[in-house]
Amino acid sequence: MPSSTPASSTVSLRTPWQTAAGTAALSEVGRVRGRSADRGLLRNRGAAVGAVVLILLLGITIAAPMLTSYDPIEQSLRERLEPPSQLHPLGTDNFGRDILSRILYGARISLRVGFVSVGIAAAIGLTLGLTAGYYGGRVDDVVMRLMDVLLAFPGILLALLVVAVLGSSLTNLMIAVGVGNIPPFTRLVRGSVLAARGNVYVEAARVLGCRDRRIMWRHILPNIAAPLIVFATLGVAGAILTGAALSFLGLGVQPPEPEWGIMLAEGRGYLRGYWWVATFPGFAIVLATLAINMLGDGLRDAFDPRLRRS
Repeated sequence: MPSSTPASSTVSLRTPWQTAAGTAALSEVGRVRGRSADRGLLRNRGAAVGAVVLILLLGITIAAPMLTSYDPIEQSLRERLEPPSQLHPLGTDNFGRDILSRILYGARISLRVGFVSVGIAAAIGLTLGLTAGYYGGRVDDVVMRLMDVLLAFPGILLALLVVAVLGSSLTNLMIAVGVGNIPPFTRLVRGSVLAARGNVYVEAARVLGCRDRRIMWRHILPNIAAPLIVFATLGVAGAILTGAALSFLGLGVQPPEPEWGIMLAEGRGYLRGYWWVATFPGFAIVLATLAINMLGDGLRDAFDPRLRRS
């Protein structure tokens, strides 16, 4: 018996995202949102200043050998504790090493600690957060109880524990700082996934037969990326501070490497008579973290439409 259903009904059953017009419309919406976020970021003067300073710092890490002729490790005891001068613009430390060259080369280590440690936290936190938020149930309980245990330790204390177990080195410092940032990253990703997994596009992907892994990484993750980018950007500043603190305590990068935290530790005994030994490394830490925080705040304002309208 022929069906009485009109032929057009088969077309009406197709959802907008399954049509070429629907896909084009969604793509256009994404482009419009992206352009709006870009304009919001460019209008934020603080974010622009932070981005420029961060780019300059990244450039310094590459061009450090061309910006100074002094070896950051070589000692010259005849020139120890010299004040800022034309020969040594930022003075010398207690071993006669040029402070400017040590700050320039130290930017390589501090920025590497910041970016690599956040990368470690993001890689592990993304995987755990996506899995816990998407599947829920027992998987969510196990992951979040583990995060609760890690959160019971302050981040710096957890990093101290990792360094105590693995030993003091640059690689172990990055691992330690990264492990300390895993719990908050995991909780943020999980919360974002819980809010996103009930959306229409997720149900559509399931109806179309997409596997769970594809839904999580190709559909959910791009739609929750904005807060993760902001959190990761701000996390770099925190990681630089934590890395400098561990090196200051003697549990991170070891002397004579030109690391900002080590320079602070070596200069703290000379604050009264030779202020430049600790002041300039401290200023470098403040400048780097402030620039990254300003950029992170600008990204938050640009990605959040409610803040752009206010």
